[in-house]
Amino acid sequence: MLIVNFAALVIGLIGFPLAFAVVARRLLGLRIGAVRSLLTSAVGVIVVSFLSEAQRDKESGVLLGVLIGTTLVAAMGFLAAAEVIVPSGSLGWPTGWVRSIRSRIARGRRYSRISSIAVRHGLWPYLSRRGEGSGSRLHQADRLARSLRLALEEVGGTFVKLGQILSTRDDLLSQAFVAELSLLQYQVPPEPWEEIQAALDKEYGRPVAEVFAEFDTEPLAAASIAQVHRARLHDGDKVVVKIQRPAIREGVERDLDIICRIARLLEQRTRWAKSLGLLELADNFAVAVHEELDFRLEARNLATVTAAWARRGDDPAVRLPGAYADLSSERVLVLEHLPGLPISSIFGGCGTRVLDRDGLARDLLGNMLQQILVDGTFHADPHPGNILLLEDDRIGLIDFGSVGRIDAQLRSAVKSFIFALQSGDAAALHDALLDVVIRPQEIDEQNLERALGRFLACHFASDAIPDIQVFVQLFRLVSDHGLRVPPEVAAVFRAMATLEGTLTKLSPGFNMMAEARVLAEARLPMGGSTSSVGQVLQSELYAAVSLLRRLPRRLERVTSALEQGRLTISVRSFADARDRHYVRSLLHEVLLVVIGATSGVMGTILLTIRRGPMVTASMGLFDLIGYHLLVLTAVLLVRALSVISRPQR
Repeated sequence: MLIVNFAALVIGLIGFPLAFAVVARRLLGLRIGAVRSLLTSAVGVIVVSFLSEAQRDKESGVLLGVLIGTTLVAAMGFLAAAEVIVPSGSLGWPTGWVRSIRSRIARGRRYSRISSIAVRHGLWPYLSRRGEGSGSRLHQADRLARSLRLALEEVGGTFVKLGQILSTRDDLLSQAFVAELSLLQYQVPPEPWEEIQAALDKEYGRPVAEVFAEFDTEPLAAASIAQVHRARLHDGDKVVVKIQRPAIREGVERDLDIICRIARLLEQRTRWAKSLGLLELADNFAVAVHEELDFRLEARNLATVTAAWARRGDDPAVRLPGAYADLSSERVLVLEHLPGLPISSIFGGCGTRVLDRDGLARDLLGNMLQQILVDGTFHADPHPGNILLLEDDRIGLIDFGSVGRIDAQLRSAVKSFIFALQSGDAAALHDALLDVVIRPQEIDEQNLERALGRFLACHFASDAIPDIQVFVQLFRLVSDHGLRVPPEVAAVFRAMATLEGTLTKLSPGFNMMAEARVLAEARLPMGGSTSSVGQVLQSELYAAVSLLRRLPRRLERVTSALEQGRLTISVRSFADARDRHYVRSLLHEVLLVVIGATSGVMGTILLTIRRGPMVTASMGLFDLIGYHLLVLTAVLLVRALSVISRPQR
């Protein structure tokens, strides 16, 4: 008997409060952990105790349903508020909370510093609604561009890298901003050798001397995320070791979070940020930087490019370094040492060494075209620091942390686009452009084709060879018609724009567009051998004949139906399952609100009726029903408000 009483007591003290948490969770459609369940149970116990004390001298037995319902409303309200403030799964307990608080404090300090720098450089009006009219000034004012560059340079870290990426977006920013952001330099002092050595020892699980026969303690290069050292393996191979800076990940993650938050805020507050697609730019930038933090991705990128070169035959003029997979990890990358110097070292002259600068530029351009239009995987950042002049006068490509990829269908569309540009056919250019870009639901195709015709007449009708800036004008035209360039295609043109600057410095006067046309006709399958052209023509002719064979019959059916008034168009409403789910959920929530409002009105009316049967000496039947209806209203409205205010995942 004692055991039974004890079990009943335990069930009453633990089971009953937990039941409130379970029911509240089910009504709100939430998945919560043990800690939140216990807190909800505690809220239920407190509310039950308070209401029981308040109803001690009243007809508490009759109002038991009201007591339970009110407690349930309180539990649901607590869960809904907790979900808004701290979404489920966003924090662990208790270490996650401590880390989150520490992270919020660090982010707050960083926010404060960024805000003070923005104010000091006169950028604050453009970060608020007061800068609504600043869109045109943003693209015209040299002073504003310089202020932005100085602010980014002072903030440092990931913000400088963001500015360097933006300096390649001729399609979005004016030339004043592109030129100013191209000057961004951020000198990062190298990490002390002791910290690098400790990081290597931890990564390999043994001393550095056991892994490498020699290791140069002076870095070959130092960047914001990593630094590079020369070394030699025990078998005599010379290598370069890329080591991620210790504790850099936390700072980069914090900066990326701030950049994305600022971008989201600016898109909500200003028109110029929305027109630039600032949030999408920030998200793409964050993805790219996250990839750079994992050197295993760079090793896989290098392996992918190497495999593509092997399939089509290695380029004798360009070399890639080999990777040592067994010595590489997430934070360390070991590569073959290519004997040579960055190509930027020969811009000012190369001493007694005689170089065929035009030939080097032509080899590099041809290789990049092969990567983009044939392989589909290409080096996305061919700036002078990532290109080596080797001792045997060949070109070496390094740093594959940033790689672009375009699939076969998109490559075919890009080739058709280039052919249409060369032929000067506005109709073909219009069709090819719509295959390349992301089009809106509504577009004035006739107006777009006319604009493309004017573009071709302006830039391609004369004998003059256009330069890379032609694509900037084309991007402006695309943006004006509501079209968006896919990130993959934008990466192609960013890479080519970066390459043009490298080639111009390597060989002054080198015309990349003219040479690209010659190389495309001579070396690439899209304009190369007669057999490949014949195959393309045969395939296109077959497709055209098949289409033409079916066209008269289809036209006859359409015109006949139109003449007899039988032409109809069938559209399946809500064919997508996601649309049906959205409509069902919307109707569900509306129905709950309507039922809640109706029960609330009915409960209020019943409470105003003074006549009717009595349940107890002091409680009428209408009063009892009214109280319960009001509790039901509260439950339904809390459910609806929770769904509306819940953060979207």
